[in-house]
Amino acid sequence: MHKNQLFITEKNIAQYAAYLKNEERAASTVEKYIRDVRAFADFLDGNEVTKDAAIAWKENLTTTHEAVSINSMIAAINGFFEFFALDVTVKQFKIQQTTFLPTEKELTEEEYDKLLETAWQQKNIRLYCVMQTICSTGIRVSELRYITVEAIKKGYAEVANKGKIRTILIPGELTKLLLDYVKKHNIQSGSVFVTKHGNSLNRSNVWAEMKKLCEAAGVDEKKVYPHNLRRLYAVKFYHETLDLSKVADALGHSNINTTRIYLKTNIKEHLKIINSLGLVRYRQIAV
Repeated sequence: MHKNQLFITEKNIAQYAAYLKNEERAASTVEKYIRDVRAFADFLDGNEVTKDAAIAWKENLTTTHEAVSINSMIAAINGFFEFFALDVTVKQFKIQQTTFLPTEKELTEEEYDKLLETAWQQKNIRLYCVMQTICSTGIRVSELRYITVEAIKKGYAEVANKGKIRTILIPGELTKLLLDYVKKHNIQSGSVFVTKHGNSLNRSNVWAEMKKLCEAAGVDEKKVYPHNLRRLYAVKFYHETLDLSKVADALGHSNINTTRIYLKTNIKEHLKIINSLGLVRYRQIAV
């Protein structure tokens, strides 16, 4: 194989996965990147990696994927190319950020309450506690494992993510709720939320259980997923503090622009703002 020639094989995919893990990328990120590389490999159908082929793949994806999704897939293959020192880079789509959040993607506090009530009625007390833990602390679902019996008793958890450690305060009412939970389930130490096999809950566990609540709760399932609980925390926190930097610190964001994405207003609120500007001079036009 020439220096600038590459064929995608299971062996070099495994090497790339090992590299990502060594870089301490989140398990979900590694899984997604490898899935995207395999999708590109399927498109190549055994042929050599070239820039023309990568661009053709990108164009083909526009028929089935949104630009944001395509950009994340391009990031995966660009990382793969860079790892193998291949002189190929595919440009991502330039996407102008909207200043508002589509209503169909916003989880309201009222809908959050409906999900909690449904979980309680269905006697899914673990999920009832999980959703409140994420929403009242702003942690990522992958950080649930840091909510331990020891952390509850201290009133805070030390969360390690992406090479950073931050302290998460546990609200008093949540402390009482979780102490009741661990007492009922005789959890003496370690992670509070585990599967029946003793493993920490992961995103797919929580995501699947939340989706099962939607019909009974009367909440659109398109807006029901763990990350939207974190967003609701960010919105409430910002409304209380009006301090973007504090919200960024609480969420563990190193880039404040990431935090801004969480705080987009919904379309109704955005329309209310622009309507209040009073810059239209309406006069009825005779027909």
